Amino acid sequence: MLDPEISAEAYAALRQLPDAPLLLDVREPWEVHTASLPGAISMPMGEITSRAHQELDPDKPIVVLCHHGARSLSVTMWLRNQGFDHVQSLAGGIDRWSRFIDPSVPRY
Repeated sequence: MLDPEISAEAYAALRQLPDAPLLLDVREPWEVHTASLPGAISMPMGEITSRAHQELDPDKPIVVLCHHGARSLSVTMWLRNQGFDHVQSLAGGIDRWSRFIDPSVPRY
């Protein structure tokens, strides 16, 4: 099974591929409005249990994003327990992404 976390650098490389993982943003709507990554699907953490099985494919790779990586890791572990074997948390969240990959993404 994949590591539970993926580095921002490794995800930046995967993101360029035609079959890039789905980016699942579990932050609150105000956070997504403040700073976001193109192509991300917004599903606040509190809605995961009611929406995941209807909207996500357990057989496809998913990278989960939050602010610093704590919520995304929690969601990743829950999804894995639900049979989503190809899910990883973006280590350091959007904050690390902004600091090391794309400084144009606002920090908050």
